[in-house]
Amino acid sequence: MSDTMSLATTASECLADAEEVGQVLIHGKCWAASDLAYLDPSQVSHFPVLCAEEVGRVLPDLDVWDAWPLADCAGRPIEWRGGELWFALAAPAFADPEERHGHARIHHFHRLGSKFRHLGVTMPEGLSPGSREWSGAARLEGSEVALYFTAAGMRGELRHTYRQRLFVTRSRLPTAGSVSFPEWSHPCELLAAGGPYQPADQSEGAIGEIKAFRDPFPWRDDEGRDYLLFTASSAAAPRAFNGLVGLAAWCSETGKFRHLPPLIDATDVNNELERPHIVFHNGRLYLFWSTQGKVFAPGLCAPTGLYGATAASIEGPWELLNGHGLVAANPENEPYQAYSWWVLPDLTVAAFVDYWGVDDPMAAAKPNGRDHFGGTFAPFFSLWLEGTNAGLATTRQR
Repeated sequence: MSDTMSLATTASECLADAEEVGQVLIHGKCWAASDLAYLDPSQVSHFPVLCAEEVGRVLPDLDVWDAWPLADCAGRPIEWRGGELWFALAAPAFADPEERHGHARIHHFHRLGSKFRHLGVTMPEGLSPGSREWSGAARLEGSEVALYFTAAGMRGELRHTYRQRLFVTRSRLPTAGSVSFPEWSHPCELLAAGGPYQPADQSEGAIGEIKAFRDPFPWRDDEGRDYLLFTASSAAAPRAFNGLVGLAAWCSETGKFRHLPPLIDATDVNNELERPHIVFHNGRLYLFWSTQGKVFAPGLCAPTGLYGATAASIEGPWELLNGHGLVAANPENEPYQAYSWWVLPDLTVAAFVDYWGVDDPMAAAKPNGRDHFGGTFAPFFSLWLEGTNAGLATTRQR
């Protein structure tokens, strides 16, 4: 892929069942309220309740959340200095943890076993086109580190907005004796909103309610074709609950990504299908995303958790895992314990510790929210996958 800016393309409408764009026929999945009727609370896999010994902060004055590894084209973490190199959003530890979203920067960390060591802010001040940086992914492409990220807001804005755009920048691994990246390339826009995808250009909003065009994730299939997944909102249904898992394909003739129909369309079900990513396992593709109970449409009851779908190829047809999509949820008595799950090809699962040690739904809004906010890497867990079924394995990963 080149670093050429992509222009918006057009499409007649957003179809979640099947639509041909160029040479790619996409059979996505409409995530309907009727699918959630299959969700039996007694059969749900729940992450175990965390104990205090498992909530060790990286630094006392730094909150850490959404995380991803430097990986190869299949999503496998790259070995680096006896461990792995990880990226995550981070911000100073404010009295109100929710303030972190307005100050988010990408930082990098050295993972050795279950420990993460903070290495620093990843990109220099002023490189991003946004006023802050939101989630993405990282790939080792040849000898270069490609950092895919969301630019939130606009550089230099006096008041934070919620505009979201997808970018990539490139550098090389830190040299021996250094933990800082050499000079990053000028960020290049990957894909503009348009066609099936509503622009995320709100000047005001609230977390969980804003529209989405963020969380870029690159995927290469076994034939060497490159795709881009992202969290999106439906242009065909511009209303409160219109979340999508968006998809674009790289076109070598034009040197740009082009819009494809969404893989998952949750119109009238859910507003945010966050941080979508794909894992290949036993001959199938498994698509995962995170979502919160509070962003389901009124009248629908589903927990904060890791959700997913599966298909034999990127073209689909995509089927919800377990018939309803839920793979694993936070504990029933700890509904806010963790979030932003990231599944690796070996089926281990990373996340961050959110509000834990509390089962009061209002606790996050109380002055003692800081006392209950983890702001750190959660213990790794394991999944099992078998065809269209999935669940949480019983053992923690240390």
